[in-house]
Amino acid sequence: MDDCNAPLHPQAIKGIRLFNSGRYFEAHEALEDAWKEEKGGIRELYRGILQIAVVYLHITRNNYDGALKVYERSIKWLKDWPEICRGVDVGMLRRDARTVFEEVQRLGKENIGEFNRSLLKPVGWDGNMPGNKLQGWR
Repeated sequence: MDDCNAPLHPQAIKGIRLFNSGRYFEAHEALEDAWKEEKGGIRELYRGILQIAVVYLHITRNNYDGALKVYERSIKWLKDWPEICRGVDVGMLRRDARTVFEEVQRLGKENIGEFNRSLLKPVGWDGNMPGNKLQGWR
């Protein structure tokens, strides 16, 4: 896929870093900025990642219905991407999100507060790929 042979948008890098530090709301905002500014199909990958951030945010807020609803929506944005795109391990993100979804379903609405947050895995990303460096961001 040609969309995968370019660097990530700087806001997408910021969003992934926020996601990986558990700051899901802020990650959503940064990835949404990348989605709005980017041209081409890669926008949908950013949309998929930001939707998973929203799923995780709902889980941290014990919002069972929101987590399930957004997960179902997010999958359509991630399903057609190759395993690795622009250094992002999309395949791992899909598998991790599926594991989270299954655990949320298993717990049910009444027990969502018992969700094991260690299941909320970071986005696998190789920031060392050419063009994927963002200077000065922490």
